[in-house]
Amino acid sequence: MNEDLMKATRLLPCSVVLLSVGTKESQDAMTATAMFVAEGVPLLAISVGKGTTSHELIEKTGEFVLNVASVGQVGLARMLGSTHGRDVDKFKRFEINVEKASKIGSPLIAGSFANLECKVITSVPASNYTVYIGEVVAYKVDDTQVPIAWHRDRYFSLDKEVR
Repeated sequence: MNEDLMKATRLLPCSVVLLSVGTKESQDAMTATAMFVAEGVPLLAISVGKGTTSHELIEKTGEFVLNVASVGQVGLARMLGSTHGRDVDKFKRFEINVEKASKIGSPLIAGSFANLECKVITSVPASNYTVYIGEVVAYKVDDTQVPIAWHRDRYFSLDKEVR
């Protein structure tokens, strides 16, 4: 792939989510972005690398949590975005505090602006990735937190409306 063309993906401002998924035996988290698909039935899309532990666990469980990252989680987003491998328990290594989800088995990441519990309704292979469409089956919001966005390799807080 042309290195210059790869820069095009950084031109689109993105949500920052900390995807979490797990079973009783194993869990994983990664930094991702999510795209709104529909709101009548709340649907969101994510892309997950086929060789990741998160991918394996989503395939096994059919669910995931999109934890909308807050300003206080920028460091965690950076660490999860640059840490790969099956030999690392990211929850222990980064001391990630979790909470129990209300409708699914995957853990919620505490301190997030919002936690969106999703069940996979379909998936599409795309090169070395799988694009999952998840239906939000439960959510909670912490309005004391400020969400963040990612643009041109930098994080921005979303606490000021532009008119």
